Amino acid sequence: MSVRIAALYRFARLDDPAAIRERLEAVAAGAGVRGTLLLAHEGINGTIAGPRAGVEAVLAAIRALPGCDDLQPKFADAEAMPFHRLKVRVKAEIVTMGVADVDALDAGMHVAPSGWNALIDDPDTVVIDTRNAYEVAVGSFRGAVDPGTASFREFPAWVRAHRDELAGKRVAMFCTGGIRCEKATALMKAEGVTDVYHLDGGILRYLEEVPVEDSRWDGECFVFDERVAVGHGLSAGTHELCRACRMPVSPDDRLSPLFEQGIACPRCHAARTMAQRHGYAERHRQTAIAAARGVQHVGAAMPSDRDRPEPDRDG
Repeated sequence: MSVRIAALYRFARLDDPAAIRERLEAVAAGAGVRGTLLLAHEGINGTIAGPRAGVEAVLAAIRALPGCDDLQPKFADAEAMPFHRLKVRVKAEIVTMGVADVDALDAGMHVAPSGWNALIDDPDTVVIDTRNAYEVAVGSFRGAVDPGTASFREFPAWVRAHRDELAGKRVAMFCTGGIRCEKATALMKAEGVTDVYHLDGGILRYLEEVPVEDSRWDGECFVFDERVAVGHGLSAGTHELCRACRMPVSPDDRLSPLFEQGIACPRCHAARTMAQRHGYAERHRQTAIAAARGVQHVGAAMPSDRDRPEPDRDG
C-alpha cells in the first residue's frame, strides 16, 4: 500500500495554537499519520504522511481552522513511510524570519506560474530569490538577485540594507514552495516597498506547470527530501546530498578528489577531523547494509529544512 504525503502551509490568524496542537495531534495519531506540523499565531506549516484516509482526516481538521478552509496541499505518493514519528509543535513563527512585528497576512500579490514570465520579463521588475545561497547555487530564475543569505533569518537585514534602492520599484520574489517569498513580501511592505509580488506555489509549481520551452528557470531546484534536487516536470535532478555537511553536491563536485561518498565533499572536507570522517564512514557502511536489507537506516535521513520542516514540499 502506498503512503500519501501532503505538504502544506497557510498564513491565518490562530488565537490559541496550543489548543489546536492538542486537537491536531489527537487526530493525526489516531489516523496513523506521521510528520511535522508547526503552529503559530500566524498560521500552520508542515508535511505529513500516512494512509490516504488518515491524511484526509488531518487535512479536514486543518481546513476547519479559521482562514484555512481553502487549504491546497501539495500531494505525492511513496512506497514507504518517510517519517519516523509525529511532531505537532507550537512555535513563534511557522517560517522563521525573526522579525516580531511583520504581519504575514499583509502579503503582496500572488502571481500564478502562467503569469510569472510576463512579470519577470519586464525590465522594470526587480526579481529576488528569497532562498539561501546554497539553494540558489543549484538553480534560479535568469537575472534574479541573490541576497547571499545563509538562512532566512538573514533576509530582513538584507532588505533593510537595500530598502532605499528598492523603494518605488516593482519587486517579484520567489522560493521553493511559496512560504518564504510570501512572508518576504509582507516584510517588504512593512519596510515601505509596497509594489511586491510572489510566485504562487513557488518554484515547484512553476516547474510542474510551465513547459520547458517557455521556462525562464536555469539549473535544478533544491528540495528538502531524498530527491535533493528536481528539474522541469519535477523530474529527478543530478545533485546528491553530502551526508557530512548536508549540502547539495553537483556532478562536478563528485569528480573532485575531495569528495568521499557519505563522508565529505569539497565544501566541508577541510573542516572535518579524522575522527569525524571515521564516524561518517561507519554510518555510510551501516546505511548500505540497511539498504541491502530493504530498510532505511535512521542516520541516513534528510535534515529538516533550515527554514521549514518541509521539504518545501514547500515547501
